[in-house]
Amino acid sequence: MLPLPWPFDRDYMQYALLAGLVVGACAPLVGGFLVQRRMSLLGDGIGHVAFAGVAAGLLLNIWPVWTALAAAVIAALGIEWLRARGQTSGDLALALFFYGGIAAGAVIASRASAVGKPANVLPFLFGSILTVTPGDAIAVCVIGIAIVATVLIAGRAMLAVVMDEESARVAGLPVDALSAALAVLTAVTVVAAMRVVGLLLVAALLVLPIATARLLAKSFRGTLIFGSLVGVIAVVLGLAAARLWGLAPGGSIVLVAVLAFAVVSAVRPMRSAPPSAHDH
Repeated sequence: MLPLPWPFDRDYMQYALLAGLVVGACAPLVGGFLVQRRMSLLGDGIGHVAFAGVAAGLLLNIWPVWTALAAAVIAALGIEWLRARGQTSGDLALALFFYGGIAAGAVIASRASAVGKPANVLPFLFGSILTVTPGDAIAVCVIGIAIVATVLIAGRAMLAVVMDEESARVAGLPVDALSAALAVLTAVTVVAAMRVVGLLLVAALLVLPIATARLLAKSFRGTLIFGSLVGVIAVVLGLAAARLWGLAPGGSIVLVAVLAFAVVSAVRPMRSAPPSAHDH
């Protein structure tokens, strides 16, 4: 690997840094749209369903990332389907999948243990970034490229949809397809961040950097840029703190993001007016 200075002088720290930087930069790109749509907890709900997917993978002897991704995508599309058709409000749809996912995960994990397949789910719940392999890092980079490409290509249209669906329909935009794309993008981001901060904290990387960025930026584009910058800083400082003091890396990264919001909010007032679609 590269001759980086301490604390990133070891190979495992460099793999962790690479995966963390990609997730830290890309998660806020998706989180910006979720916050604008007032669905900040979507990542949390999908993360809990992904936990059921992880448990299913451990039970069936399948790489848990694949089963977590399948469960996350199905949950994301299910939540969007319920919300779009008005069968239940967004928060109730989230609650349905939130509690159902965590309950299913607990049941499946207990079943795996009962049949002699010990289900060590803690690395997936709280992250295991220091055990990232070269293959994991490459997979995260591919996911990151896909996220950035999607935002660059469809970001303006998705912003129009999350701000005002009816106006977007009148303008001739494929609202249902764009909403589904955002839901799937969220699911993919959740699974990518699973190794970095864990499923229980994954929503933090989607939302906290954006919350900080909204205090600094004057446009939606600026919010995404500042959000990615905050995410990257949180990963670097969190990993450094984890190695220096022997802390949990995932929790350290999230705490740095919390600290960033606290510091910025102490010196900058919250902007009351949301960014307009023309700002993107």
